[in-house]
Amino acid sequence: MQHFTVLPRTLAGFLRYGRTMKMGFAAPVSGSWATADNLLHVARRADELGYHSLWTFQRLLSPVDASWGESYRSVLDPVVALAHVAATTSRIRLGTAILNIPLAGPTVVAKQLATLDVLSGGRVDAGLGLGWAPEEFAAAGVAMEHRGRRGEEFVTVLRKLWTDDVVQHDGEFYSIPASRADPKPVQRPHPPILLGGAADVALRRIGRIADGWISSSRTDLTTIGTSVALIRESAERAGRDPDALRFVCRGVVRVRDDERAPLTGTVEQIRGDLADLAERGITELFVDLNFDPLVGSPDADPVRSAEHADEVLVSFAPGR
Repeated sequence: MQHFTVLPRTLAGFLRYGRTMKMGFAAPVSGSWATADNLLHVARRADELGYHSLWTFQRLLSPVDASWGESYRSVLDPVVALAHVAATTSRIRLGTAILNIPLAGPTVVAKQLATLDVLSGGRVDAGLGLGWAPEEFAAAGVAMEHRGRRGEEFVTVLRKLWTDDVVQHDGEFYSIPASRADPKPVQRPHPPILLGGAADVALRRIGRIADGWISSSRTDLTTIGTSVALIRESAERAGRDPDALRFVCRGVVRVRDDERAPLTGTVEQIRGDLADLAERGITELFVDLNFDPLVGSPDADPVRSAEHADEVLVSFAPGR
């Protein structure tokens, strides 16, 4: 049986091109530890410890055979979970990593995230993706075809809803009659729009239209620098400043004494991995325990999961 490792209490800064790589933390949204009290506790603790950001993710449903994995069996809604903690935190940014945008219309998503931005005082990061589960598309009544074009138009409409006094749109996938969409977000011109994606065409799209990239739980961290380079190259070709983009890594951290892989191992080994990711161009990383099967499973011990999260929060806190 595997056991959690006792964690040291210090963490050196990680530099990318002379800048500190920002550290975030994932909220408890998956499995048995995803409770109202744990959400508040982790959010407040991360805020107190100086973490830059707090993140959630989305799953609408899961297959009866649990073939998607333990972390997807029971997942809280990402926007509602962030709203739950917004009033009890003061500084930490609140991000979705990610919302699958084809599963809801841009008007609904714009309203939800604008409301969260207003209630949090301008702390929202809008992490969006195209989705990958046919079951969820079927349940939402949306076709999976042409997701790329749909996603690009979605981002265009989202920006209009957040910035235009009078919004009007007539496109391939979405239509909005001349209307007002208020209140606007606190952030100007709008909350940062960060996109997920792994295929080359998706990475090039991010460089052209987004404010940054969020890697997935399945990203090969040994080749992540190639993805960063492709996004930066696409941004340059589009006449955009690649240094203005954010490169956010979902850090699927598993603290173990008897396993070794990127971000899996002892704390000292994971520290080395973090430094390596910074060198590969990652500007931000958030520690995500939801994808550790000893934590983010409905069958995990919720008390031990919460205790482990407290240890990890302290050990990887910025400046420690």
